[in-house]
Amino acid sequence: METRELRYFVAVAEELHFGRAAQRLGMAQPPLSRAIRQLERRLGVDLLERTSRSVALTDAGAVLLREGRAALDAVEAAERRTRRAHPGSGAGLVLVTKAAAATEVLAKMLDAYAAEPGSVPVDVVLCSVGEQEGMLRDGRADVALLHKPFDSITGFDVEELHSETQVVVLPAGHPLTTRKHLRMADVDALPDLPMARWPRRDGTYGGGPGPEIHDQAQLLQLISLGRALVVLPESVRPYLTEGHATVPVLDAPTVTTVIAWPPHSTSRALAGLVRAATGL
Repeated sequence: METRELRYFVAVAEELHFGRAAQRLGMAQPPLSRAIRQLERRLGVDLLERTSRSVALTDAGAVLLREGRAALDAVEAAERRTRRAHPGSGAGLVLVTKAAAATEVLAKMLDAYAAEPGSVPVDVVLCSVGEQEGMLRDGRADVALLHKPFDSITGFDVEELHSETQVVVLPAGHPLTTRKHLRMADVDALPDLPMARWPRRDGTYGGGPGPEIHDQAQLLQLISLGRALVVLPESVRPYLTEGHATVPVLDAPTVTTVIAWPPHSTSRALAGLVRAATGL
């Protein structure tokens, strides 16, 4: 299959309408329809169920949509990384990490790498919760700091850098702030102070009474107002204000910061950054 055919099919499969797909692709509808028919003949399967009023995916079409998206993402990632690797591009490494996470580890790593002979500039991109994994997969970043068990490391090469326990962040003055430690059952049993909800990898939110969180500033303000609580790695403490208090949570999972990169990378600059990170 050609990438052009995959782009055509993904557009039709996502729109489930040939006219809208053609408009999205900037082409006329008849050649788009012919291209999809040709693809079906070559594969020997029906990808779409067509009627005069609707278009639907077959089981085979659903598989190709999933695989086609992954293939197109891989092509785009290869294009981005190839351009950045060109000697005349002036580009260094792009490192992505969640804002306000593992700041001390990041600072030490960047300082250690900058002191190495042959180091290149590192562009640090601070993103919202869950975005760093996607940026690494689609080639917008060369390397990422991810956090187990919350971020998926499937398909990446990783090295562990730092592990830490978690604390519950509460409004200052809350009765539980007098406790030396808590357990998750204590945290979950507060009907007047719900757990804030982070976006999942697909961008949706799970059920529950807690507010949907979009960024760290919003989260901390809601906690200080007594509208939410959250369990976070203990390294969050320097970012808190007088309106917050923390209590260790004994049975919360340990959070491990890892440096992650694509397994096929042959970048010497990336290898140097990983070496500096693991040598801390």
